[in-house]
Amino acid sequence: MNARRMRLDDGRWHFQHGPMDIVIGASGEADAVRRAHENAWRRFTGLLLELVAELPALRQPVRGSCPVRGPVARRMWHACQPYQGSFITPMAAVAGAVAQELIASYALEGVERAWVNNGGDIALHLAPAQSVRIGLYADISRLAVNEIRHGVQTDGQFEVVSTLPVRGVATSGWRGRSFSLGIADSVTVLARTASEADAAATVIANAVNLDDARIVRRPACELKDDSDLGEMLVTVDVPALAPELVRQALHAGLLKAQELRAAGLIWSAALVLQHQLVVTGDLPLKILPNQPEKNQVGSVFA
Repeated sequence: MNARRMRLDDGRWHFQHGPMDIVIGASGEADAVRRAHENAWRRFTGLLLELVAELPALRQPVRGSCPVRGPVARRMWHACQPYQGSFITPMAAVAGAVAQELIASYALEGVERAWVNNGGDIALHLAPAQSVRIGLYADISRLAVNEIRHGVQTDGQFEVVSTLPVRGVATSGWRGRSFSLGIADSVTVLARTASEADAAATVIANAVNLDDARIVRRPACELKDDSDLGEMLVTVDVPALAPELVRQALHAGLLKAQELRAAGLIWSAALVLQHQLVVTGDLPLKILPNQPEKNQVGSVFA
């Protein structure tokens, strides 16, 4: 199947090719925004084949020197390199790395701000004095697939301003489209780049965990033949947990998030499990009433 694109009613663009499902928005001078969208589309059309060509190496654990050559593949590998002390493959950063590649098309004079939302992993472009609001969707099991294109009733929001060292936002959790070793409903990370946020969200979500026989885990390869996690046990069901157990699991994840923040790998993170929330870093998170926020870039989910 070839890459496809469609202009949405509100002026955003929807790009789709295989597993890549991307919504892009931008504002600024009309000609500059139009050129940026065309540049992004030209870059997008060849991305999937580039990644498929190096897929065997991208499914291997990050070790030693970087074995891949393409710019997106190398970005994936380097985003995961800080975590090579434990099991991680470059695939942990694929969605963020793709979004980051496309956002480069919007670094044009006249484009005031832009966002590339790749299934909830978001890359940002902000000219000086610009800002953007990002929606937080805590329970990704309730999210309909097409809501990302047509508006989402979010649980919270935060603002990223141009003066912050944040140009990437990503979310991971056991209910998402990718497998997780942990039990977090969602872990949302703000970082310098989308690929770095993506890798870190995976690592922190894995750390939100506890030993409880009621948690159902299965080998990843039984759920998906070509999973890069092989026979590692991934979470497939989490029962209702006592509040103290929820706090215990969140605390484990919070310690990991604080460790990554101290190392300069993330700016902040919000961790959610069964209606409990913990936050690390300077994250001005506003919990919303049960109303849709129409002016946000999009919800954060994975």
